[in-house]
Amino acid sequence: MIVARRPDEVGVWWLSWLAVLTVVMAALVIPALAHAEPVTAGSKKFTESVILAEIGRIALEQAGVPAQHRRELGGSRILFDAVETGEIGLYPEYTGTLRFEIFADRKLADDAALGPMLAQRGLALSRPLGFSDGYALAVSAEAAKRYGLTNLSDLARHPELTVAISNEFVDRADGWRALSAAYGLGAVKVRGIDHDLAYRAIAGGQIDVTDVYTTDAEIDAYKLVVLQDDRAFFPRYDAAFLYRRDLPAQAIAALNALTGRIDEPTMRELNRKVRIDGMSETDAARVALGLSAQAETDTRWSRLVDRTREHFALVAIALGLALMIALPLGIAAARLPRLGALVLPLTGLLQTIPSLALFVMLIPLLGIGAAPTIAALFLYSLLPIVRNTHAGLTGIPPALLDSAEALGLSRWTRLIRIELPLALPTILAGVRTAAVVAVGLATLGAIIGAGGYGQPILTGIRLANNGLILEGAIPAAMFALVIEGAFHLLERVILQRRQR
Repeated sequence: MIVARRPDEVGVWWLSWLAVLTVVMAALVIPALAHAEPVTAGSKKFTESVILAEIGRIALEQAGVPAQHRRELGGSRILFDAVETGEIGLYPEYTGTLRFEIFADRKLADDAALGPMLAQRGLALSRPLGFSDGYALAVSAEAAKRYGLTNLSDLARHPELTVAISNEFVDRADGWRALSAAYGLGAVKVRGIDHDLAYRAIAGGQIDVTDVYTTDAEIDAYKLVVLQDDRAFFPRYDAAFLYRRDLPAQAIAALNALTGRIDEPTMRELNRKVRIDGMSETDAARVALGLSAQAETDTRWSRLVDRTREHFALVAIALGLALMIALPLGIAAARLPRLGALVLPLTGLLQTIPSLALFVMLIPLLGIGAAPTIAALFLYSLLPIVRNTHAGLTGIPPALLDSAEALGLSRWTRLIRIELPLALPTILAGVRTAAVVAVGLATLGAIIGAGGYGQPILTGIRLANNGLILEGAIPAAMFALVIEGAFHLLERVILQRRQR
């Protein structure tokens, strides 16, 4: 009995520590959510949107309205749903996107029809900022010369061209499908690609054609040829701020005061300063508002501390919750074979859901930010813990169980004092697997505003900055290695005590 008790004490202490950690994390998060939040500006996952959202944030602060900015939250639909549900208060949007993507099924005749449609949802659109950033297709200068490409209609004669377009553009109502029908491009084969990575691919000669935004700085930087829309397919995409009508009056006034402040050359220059010259989006926004650039207040070390805290909270809360649910499920599955035949396949089924899809599917239920990320990590953590708990308990030699039963121990006492201690190394191996997987998957949470190590990775991809990518990738890998090593050490301690 003494041999069985000592590893059990270690295991109980470890499980209790995780439970306490979960409670502490929740205690830290819940009060923060209870405080009144400032007006939140959101931005999509491309540079111009981040700059415009910073312009909006600074304009609100100058008007005396506390504001914050949640960066790079994904595509148009995610941002629109977030502002409609109140997750954010405003974000920069384009009239063409609202008409042909968000309200594609309404077949709105013109931009003027957007006002009543938005008002029904408690939303409104600020006055235009002064520029249109439309879609276009661009080709490398070499491809334009080789194939004689000047217009979009010229593409129909060259189905052999390698075409890669941004993932969002693939299925938009004003995207590739409609464009292909309008120009007879059915024979052209296309594939989806991240918008920012497409520029690297076309500059490296890996693709011939991609979609661009007309204010992108890379068009000039890479000497791309923008094909003329000779059949006038694309509408205007006038930039404005989409906001909730219940924002403070001074906030709405500050947004409308930006009307006409940014023309197309100015926006293209702001994009160039960030994308090519390496200026921060905040400084670019200040320049656009006629303010001086600020000295950088956050260091790489401070950013690392913030990202580590966010990442640790996501993983710890999800893992703690998973342990509370999965351990009893694993025990029940081992004790009740029929239940086990149902539980194990169901938890395994969760692993088949593509991670990015699961993160996004949880947004309508839990909003954006940490909550859907924690929920997704929790679901992915169930299988390793349930499976290993089941395997550990069912793998105990029957002779040991018979001996325990001969001593007259109750089923509960036998579970706590004999079975769980013997199965603990296997259970810990499952928890270790769940933790390491959660560390990696948590980086995807940055796409929906959860922060963590994924934030610098996303920004680095967007800005083609390998330093920023490594700023997130290296700590994430080290975090996973630390967890792996800690669990191996814990398992070794348990094994040594059992041998003694």
